[in-house]
Amino acid sequence: MSPVRRIAMLSAHTSPLEQPGVGDAGGMNVYVLELSRQLALRGIEVEVFTRATSRHQAASVVAEGGITVHHVPAGPFEGLTKDDLPAQLCGFVRDVLRVEVERGPGYFDLVHSHYWLSGQVGTVAAERWGVPLVHSMHTMAKVKNARLAQGDRAEPAGRIAGEEEIVRLADRLIANTEEERRELVQLYGADPQHVEVVHPGVDLDVFVPGRRESSRAALGIDPETHLVLFAGRIQPLKAPDVLVGAVAELVRRDPARRSRLQLAVVGGASGSGFDRPTALTDLVHDLGLSDVVRFVPTVTQPQLAQWYAAADVVGVPSHNESFGLVAIEAQACGTPVVAARVGGLSTAVADGVTGLLVDGHDPHDYADALARLLDDPALRHEMGLKAVAHATGFGWDVTAERTLDVYARAQEGRP
Repeated sequence: MSPVRRIAMLSAHTSPLEQPGVGDAGGMNVYVLELSRQLALRGIEVEVFTRATSRHQAASVVAEGGITVHHVPAGPFEGLTKDDLPAQLCGFVRDVLRVEVERGPGYFDLVHSHYWLSGQVGTVAAERWGVPLVHSMHTMAKVKNARLAQGDRAEPAGRIAGEEEIVRLADRLIANTEEERRELVQLYGADPQHVEVVHPGVDLDVFVPGRRESSRAALGIDPETHLVLFAGRIQPLKAPDVLVGAVAELVRRDPARRSRLQLAVVGGASGSGFDRPTALTDLVHDLGLSDVVRFVPTVTQPQLAQWYAAADVVGVPSHNESFGLVAIEAQACGTPVVAARVGGLSTAVADGVTGLLVDGHDPHDYADALARLLDDPALRHEMGLKAVAHATGFGWDVTAERTLDVYARAQEGRP
């Protein structure tokens, strides 16, 4: 077995260089970039292929750590949504394959694809190059369709068929959690021997504890304010409306709480959230919470760390999460989390230890959980300390080492 020297990392629908929280950019962007960084630190060349979204983008960019990002022309630069991209994959495949044609056989040792669109490209590239394909789903259509938020769109049959093909052809599948592994086996018929669990990581140099006062001062938040934070893309799947409803319930129960309560929503519209771009602000207005809810445009990772550190509680009420990177980032900053008991959040949050998990999506239940933490500073402090210890087990260096083990096993399975 030869060592892995050079990897083709496929992220077709969104670039790891995009700001998370904008459009389709989110936790997967962070995952691809941070994993690539860690692999590069270990002497492995990583070339990332993503769709070009502007004629002004350079064909190839050498990012930090020597990672090369290729912007592949595939369809119109602008005006395409993620749902439009399957029809553009032929052009994407052509340009990905051209790289090895230009540089000679054996240029790549392995393909690692992310999300089903990239997986479709990966099956072709890996077969053409005669190298293993490792695939990370990140989200799955069958799982999402089983837990649709009100007003959200079901994933099409074409995506399900594409995911089933990837599961059949990939040499190894990486699942974020044991639950995702079970879903791959039970819903997609994956070979259990070919599904490996590797938890995503968190940048423990950026998301650090002990900065509550300085972060609040920098963000202009009163030291006595009870700050609840939602961070992520604004779309039905992420359920920010549930937190808005919970805050409304807290104010209804105790009107005096209004003057010292704030919900900050950090992020931008994404996916089906574009269908009703004002839905969340309309809800805030209808509930009379315009003085309580603060909307903040997408911020950089260091700025996001400030928001986590400033918050008393971070809410993650998603209808589904393959892992829940926001929950781990918040805990790394010493902030307890109130999250839905779905998907990977049951792994990311230690219920009753580093935060509270809530069954279902009733705003009243989230109000109960928020009140329990907001009204008990000692409990918040204790959970915050344990949250930091919990998050330290999710460093990206650990993720990279475990991913390299998966690569090695994928190679061993190849003749």
